Amino acid sequence: MPTVLRKDGYRFFFYSNEHLPIHIHIEKDNKTASFNLETTELIRSIKFNASEMKEIRKLVENNKELFKNKWNEYFNS
Repeated sequence: MPTVLRKDGYRFFFYSNEHLPIHIHIEKDNKTASFNLETTELIRSIKFNASEMKEIRKLVENNKELFKNKWNEYFNS
């Protein structure tokens, strides 16, 4: 599970056997979410509240290019 970024207690990562579409997983404590990186749409969220999701979405939007580059480096090399 390559970790791409740790920020404000959140861990942004993907699994080593991922599938398309390009997406990022987020976890903090026992909460998880994932976002599509092409559309920045939420795919799934478990236990995050609305204010946390707003913060996560902003972090995903601000780091989208980093996440996509890391995905491509990992899966296309």
